Amino acid sequence: MYQNDRHKHGEPNGTGNLTDVDVSENNVSGNKDGGAHWRGGINIANGNGTSVTAGDAAGGGETDASLSEVAVPGGDKLEGADAIEDDAIHLKRRVGLFSGVALIVGTMIGSGIFVSPSGLLIRTGSIGLSFIIWVACGVLSLLGALAYAELGTMNTSSGAEYAYFMDAFGPMPAYLFSWVSTLVLKPSQLAIICLSFSKYAVEAFVSECEPPNSVVKMVAVLAIAVILYINCYSVNLATGVQNVFTAAKLVAILIIICGGAYKLAEGNTQHLENVFKGTTYSLGNIATAFYTGLWAYDGWNNLNYVTEEIKNPSVNLPRSIIIGIPLVTMCYALINISYLTVMSGIELIESEAVAVTFGKRILGVMAWLMPLSVTVSTFGSANGTLFAAGRLCFAASREGHLLDILSYVHVRRFTPAPGLIFHSLIAVAMVMSGTIDSLIDFFSFTAWIFYGGSMLALIVMRRTKPNAPRPYKVPLIIPVVVLVISIYLIAAPIIENPQIEYLYAALFIVAGLIFYVPFVHYAIAPSFMDSVTVFLQLLLEVAPTQSMFD
Repeated sequence: MYQNDRHKHGEPNGTGNLTDVDVSENNVSGNKDGGAHWRGGINIANGNGTSVTAGDAAGGGETDASLSEVAVPGGDKLEGADAIEDDAIHLKRRVGLFSGVALIVGTMIGSGIFVSPSGLLIRTGSIGLSFIIWVACGVLSLLGALAYAELGTMNTSSGAEYAYFMDAFGPMPAYLFSWVSTLVLKPSQLAIICLSFSKYAVEAFVSECEPPNSVVKMVAVLAIAVILYINCYSVNLATGVQNVFTAAKLVAILIIICGGAYKLAEGNTQHLENVFKGTTYSLGNIATAFYTGLWAYDGWNNLNYVTEEIKNPSVNLPRSIIIGIPLVTMCYALINISYLTVMSGIELIESEAVAVTFGKRILGVMAWLMPLSVTVSTFGSANGTLFAAGRLCFAASREGHLLDILSYVHVRRFTPAPGLIFHSLIAVAMVMSGTIDSLIDFFSFTAWIFYGGSMLALIVMRRTKPNAPRPYKVPLIIPVVVLVISIYLIAAPIIENPQIEYLYAALFIVAGLIFYVPFVHYAIAPSFMDSVTVFLQLLLEVAPTQSMFD
């Protein structure tokens, strides 16, 4: 470990007081997996006699300063209760059962089921097989989530797959997961959801022509900025927004289901006859059909990213999963039946916005409710996506696999603001580049590599950690089944229809090792990182969490 002299700086903090910054240029120190910790100490004086002091600490080194929270006079209900003096900064447990269900349901139900469920129908060739795959995707998501519930109650750290890979396989697989998810998977999800939101929001004001692409992108960027502000301001505000928007989209789904039930009562069943006509039995097509369906179910694991913030996680995590995912599966199945009461399979394929077409045929003058439902649904889904993504960045950075500043928490609001901002900036870049669809195509199968890896992690830890506490335990057959299906979903499209995109995705994963070897394994730290970290700490009013010093 290299130790340089300690410097003391004083800067105005904008309130007429002086912000004292203690910087220990303890640039390179090993953490528990050999990763680099780049951090300095920060002492933020408030003018009310309280302060936050972050010392130089690494997982394997000494802590030479203390860390305190800032006590805010009067408090802010959205921020939670006032900080306790000398209580270390950490993420607060503010996500209850209802908010957990809302996060799962609200993130899973995005624009797909409202806009274009036709992709699955194209790949299967028949209504009957497409319906079976819709339900099978729900069952697969539930089985995977139940396995995740065991992992999440066994290791209550935030980060989901990242935390489980660290436990089962060590730092390198965990790093590669954070590399792909942080730079591509999570930001691209946020970007494409916000573009869907923007398209429908803008189309409400442009009825006679296609909305200008530049306007759609600007509104998408604005949506990301609003969602970022909500998530940085308060966990309570973010979960409150998620709860409200989830309730609103469930009302929209109820309208569609009731409309379908009304049409069924009238005897409109002609599109529900001969449902297996034209079925394709190609293994590759069925695998890609599963990709289409599973994209609509994506988000089933998002609650595991915020385990550190769940109240009583050993109870509320599995309960939220058992309530949320069957609810989404039932909604998707009933929505598809409702669509078929007013549209044929060919019309479903040709329609660019199925829910809007449905609304025009069922709701009459109230047809505007459907575009509004899409905007509400996508905004809520984007909010949940960023909420979870920020915690992944937080967890990986805390282990030294990304820049340490990304694991810091706001000293008053207790939100992982740097990680949220980092994800949002990448999402904005993807929105402006206009290549998101191709990114999703390139990396859609990558997610199931990691889902399968998590199932393998559970199986491995049943042998390597048989006595570890498991408040919730699934039958071993569940992770085995999900692992086998994951292997099929990864291998079948490559064998059936090899494409260069799969090679690109594999090369991108391996490319992460270029950064892992020098900066994590050998703990090489650029000399300027201390200054950058301290500047960003002052700018964002953030500090390391207690677990970084444990």
